[in-house]
Formats: sequence, structure tokens, C-alpha cells
Amino acid sequence: MKGDYQDLVDEISALLGAPATLENRDFRLIAFGAHDSEDDLAMDPVRTRSILTRQSTAAVRAWFEGFGIARATGPVRIPAAPDAGVFRGRICLPVRYRGIVQGYVWLLDQEPGPGPDTLTAAMEVAERIGILLAEEAKAGADLSREFREVLTAGRGWQQDMAVAALRMALGPGADGLHAVVCVQPWSGEAPASVPGAAAVCTVPRPGRGDGSGPGVDAGSRDVDARPGRKAGQALAVLVRLRSAEALAPAEGVATRLLAGGAATAGIAEPRRGLAALADAWSQASAAAQAAAAQPRFAPVARWSAIGPYRMLAALAAADPAGDPATRVLLGPAHRELARTAELFLDCAGQAGRAAAALGIHRQTLYYRLARVEHLTGLDLDEGEDRLLLHMALKAARLYG
Repeated sequence: MKGDYQDLVDEISALLGAPATLENRDFRLIAFGAHDSEDDLAMDPVRTRSILTRQSTAAVRAWFEGFGIARATGPVRIPAAPDAGVFRGRICLPVRYRGIVQGYVWLLDQEPGPGPDTLTAAMEVAERIGILLAEEAKAGADLSREFREVLTAGRGWQQDMAVAALRMALGPGADGLHAVVCVQPWSGEAPASVPGAAAVCTVPRPGRGDGSGPGVDAGSRDVDARPGRKAGQALAVLVRLRSAEALAPAEGVATRLLAGGAATAGIAEPRRGLAALADAWSQASAAAQAAAAQPRFAPVARWSAIGPYRMLAALAAADPAGDPATRVLLGPAHRELARTAELFLDCAGQAGRAAAALGIHRQTLYYRLARVEHLTGLDLDEGEDRLLLHMALKAARLYG
């Protein structure tokens, strides 16, 4: 439909003698008319950002909505406001379908400006745009539902039916190469559209606890000061790829979505076809969790780059309660001991490095490690006991 939108925007631009832009109701750019004016004020910061980034900020959206454009049924004139980055006044044509706003057509206002008859003709074109946007929104809602079913259906015939429905909804491109992106946490509904995405939906987010990890505090080198990672929902995005080696489209989608305030994103290994999308979603979720747990992976982590967290994610998902030997150490009362043990093991058991990183005397380190052994019953001179403790601590960091 992109070409249809462009044709209609060009028609409005020709009617009014001014370049027009079309945005959906989330202020994401859909199409814009050619701009050949020598007026330096025409490309003010708000218009420039909209065209270059294909979206507007929340502040810009709130400012324009303050003029009642979401309720208007006819053209709305908005005065210039240099302090807000609006150097030229705007004319907003609300794009509606059956009384529901679908988007907005924006034009730069000028003197004397278009007359009532011309604006009426432009609104008639905007109504045609509204029909297209409503049809696209319905198709997107159907696609979102089918995509969610694939990611959440149980194994067996339920998933087979969900995959078949999604394949039909996606059409000829269904059997091509895709990457699944997870953005978490995500509040609210899924965006009506995401540039570059074949499908998008919200999915219940795996995870528990407050995301603080084992003993994370201001003295840890692995401090994650971002908001607590609670179970809630994540955003799933299906991105078509040209090559398994070129994940730039998926990374671009993740980066744009993170600009909206989400914490981290993960990208699964590319898959051809739809049969393995549930497994890809597990990978993308784990990568996003790893990016939240370890700042060095943030803000966008590829599954292939998170190292031991690939296995830890699978093990933690299979055994949410964790190992009984380490459970007491992971309680709130022993955060400092857990942090000490984790950093000691991160330093490959080198006491000097660990004590320096913690900023404590070596004897204090030994005392804390002895406490850890007493609490867990593990012997830190034994390689297998060290491995068990290290995995438990990292899994706790991964899932909070």
C-alpha cells in the first residue's frame, strides 16, 4: 500500500500547493511529498526529525495533540512555536475512518493559505487515506494475532495450526529468511506498525523477581542501575532478512524501538520459514535477558554473542527453582556474600584479583568465601562445586 499512500499524499500536495507529510496515529511517518522550496524555515527541527527518523518524539506528539487534532473532524491550524522547534505554522488534516482517527496529513501553513473549497477537496483525499489505513490496521491486527499464536501455542498440532495460519497471513514471503527480535520490558500495546517488520505482537515475558541479580549493589562491577526487570510483557518482532550474515535490518528495528524507552533487546539466529519461530523467540528472549543482566551486552544483544548465557537461559527455564544447595545464598540476607562469590569465580578463582575488584583485604575475601561454603555445603576447592555455584549465580542474574 505504500505506493497508494504516496500517490494520495502527492495529490494533496498538488491540491494545496505545499509539500504534505502523512503520519499514522502514533506519529510514525508513512509518506511525504517532495520539497523544493528555498524557504529555510520549511525544514524546521520537528519536520526534519520526522522525515529522517520516520517518527516524532513523545513531547512533539503531546504538543500537537494539545490542539485537539485527535478529536477534530476538519482541518486544524496550528501556529508556529520556535521554542518547540516549529518554525512554521501547520495545517493538520485528520485522517479518519468511521469516526476513528487513523493518522494525520501535515502541511506547512502560509499566507494567504488554502481556501475552504481547496481544504474540503483535500479532506476528501484524506478520507480515502483513512480507508487504506483502516484496512491495513485490520490486516496488521490479524497478523499480530497469528504471530502471537505461533509464539505461545503448545507443541504439536496447536503450533502446526498456528504456523499454517501465519504462513497464509504473510503470503509469499512466509518461507523466506527471518529474524525474531525481542524488546523488553514493553508496556502498553504493540505499535500499529513497525518500519521494516513483517509482524509484531506483545507476548507474556518469562522471568521473575526484581532483576537485581545476586548481590548487585553500588560496589559491583556488574551494576545494572536500570529499572527492575519484572515479569510482564515483551514485544516480539518478525523481521525479513536478505542474508543470514546481514542482521542490520533486525538491529535497526531493535534500535528504533529502544528509542521509545524500552530497556534491552535480543536478536535470535536467522531462520528460514516459520516452523522454528517458537525456538527463535526463546533465543531472542534469552539474548534480551542477557543484555539486561550484563551491561556489556546492552542494549541490543545477538543470541550468538551472549556466550554461556545461551546455556544458562535454557537451564534456568527448565528448572526455575534453581539448585537447592545455592538457594539460601541467593536470598536477600546474603547479597554481599553472593556478590563476592560471583566476582571471585569471574576472576577464575584468583584471590588477589577478586579482592582488588571488591576493594577488600584478601583475608576478608577468604572469610566471606568460607561463609559461602558453610551456607551452601559446597567446596570451592572442587571444580564441579565451583561450576555449580557459578552457574547458579549467573542464572540468578539472568532471571533476577
